[in-house]
Amino acid sequence: MKALIQRVSEGSVTIDGTVRGEIGPGYVILLGIRRGDTRRDSEYLADRCAALRIMEDQDGKMNLSLDDVRGSALVVSQFTLCADTRKGNRPSFTDAARAEEAEPLYEAFVGRLRSHLGAARVATGVFGAMMRVRIVNDGPVTIMIESHPGHDRERDQA
Repeated sequence: MKALIQRVSEGSVTIDGTVRGEIGPGYVILLGIRRGDTRRDSEYLADRCAALRIMEDQDGKMNLSLDDVRGSALVVSQFTLCADTRKGNRPSFTDAARAEEAEPLYEAFVGRLRSHLGAARVATGVFGAMMRVRIVNDGPVTIMIESHPGHDRERDQA
């Protein structure tokens, strides 16, 4: 499982012209779920995202968590994070979990993050929907966290 975290001054998700989720300062978290990922992976990533200290302190150093600054998170399902681009020019998405496997893990991630930050501070898009995501990256700061950091290397060696 992968979480691409962007520190933002604001972010939103629009579906069919309607804003479905929006936040002010915090993180937009693009979540990619791979085949074989488990609830344990989603809990690990949610815990890591909640604890991640990339918000600036009074000295301008990345030293504070979302909770420290009362920031929010916008979580967006993003199967394209699981793209394999090693061959040809068209990405393969065979590593991405099928919707029936991925959606419960996405919901578990969101639930766990809400347990850390509170439900009102975690917004979402709609799983599987075509969305317009607006991200105003602050910094810019973009961090990738994986539940199995060596996943691609292990697959390549198999």
